[in-house]
Amino acid sequence: MSSESVKSGRPSERRRSSRFAWLFDPKLLTTAAGSLVVVVLGGLVQVSFGAYSMTFAQAWGAVFDPQVLFNAQAWNAFLLGGELPEMSTESLIVWNIRLPRVLVGIIVGMNLAVSGAIFQAVTRNELASPFILGVSSGAGLMILLTLVVFGGLSAFLPLIAAAGGATAFLIVYAIAWKNGTSPVRLVLAGVIVGTVFNSLQTALFFFADDIGIVQSAIAWTTGSLTGTDWAQVRLVLPWSVVAILLAVVGARQCNVMLLGERTAKSLGMSIEKVRFALSGVAVLAAAASIAVAGIVGFVGLIVPHVVRNLVGSDYKKVIVGCLFVGPALMVGADVGARLALNPVQIPVGIVTGLVGGPYFLYLMRKKQNMGEI
Repeated sequence: MSSESVKSGRPSERRRSSRFAWLFDPKLLTTAAGSLVVVVLGGLVQVSFGAYSMTFAQAWGAVFDPQVLFNAQAWNAFLLGGELPEMSTESLIVWNIRLPRVLVGIIVGMNLAVSGAIFQAVTRNELASPFILGVSSGAGLMILLTLVVFGGLSAFLPLIAAAGGATAFLIVYAIAWKNGTSPVRLVLAGVIVGTVFNSLQTALFFFADDIGIVQSAIAWTTGSLTGTDWAQVRLVLPWSVVAILLAVVGARQCNVMLLGERTAKSLGMSIEKVRFALSGVAVLAAAASIAVAGIVGFVGLIVPHVVRNLVGSDYKKVIVGCLFVGPALMVGADVGARLALNPVQIPVGIVTGLVGGPYFLYLMRKKQNMGEI
């Protein structure tokens, strides 16, 4: 190879390496590593406790049972709903009952954190989240309507939840529109729409004749991972992969949005189109989570703010950080929900609400300039 070709290749190689240099940021790597430790420890606690008693060593051995890990039939059963192969009692309990709860918690934490991060970029407001903007209430209302009136459509819950969340956000957008939208008007409109939809959710309880449906509906409104299995994993996983990939791709647009509307327009961005598209990704991520875990509040509010404090405001780092910190919060909260009043299990949404409520107040008081309505 000639010296000229070597020299010409070096700048492009440097550009390619610098393009992904942010992935090796020490703060981001530390945040990811710490979050993984929390998820692993929380997952170990989750798979070790239950009606069938086993030690940590037995639970850990069951998780890494080679007869399950390297068994194609087992993975076909887990991911595609096939028939389970022969396995030990410990492995059956861990893999078929306890581990799916941890996996659903991880996926839900990712989705809600990423959704909240996008909404905060779109509205340029740290107080924004799927819960605050009414998206969770809209998705929850459609799910409750399905459970109470159209029980046979439960297989389509992610799509139904997405439709409800999208409808709620469209209403919020319409209310906030005034020759364009503003961050504060979007948040205020979200609070209004969320309040109305929450009232409609409560009203649906009076039309349910079966006490079992009422209990299931209450679980949805509070947010719970109790009883989740591989069916929920199969339900939420495809939609989550799509939403997370789109969120990673849209990180650059989020960075531009944060510069302000005038700067973004000067760079050639169509503000309302990009805001609408990014909001659609956030709605999909939140709706997929609500479809399997119900309305888990404040995760989308807390996690993006924590991640920004840890890794900075670059949304490429923020989105990736949310993929680690979100699961850590959800799995940790679910451990607390499961063990706080053992043997009674409280909904994980209650734990996140107890943590998120005071944190929301802290953010509200810290934010000095709320902007003009």
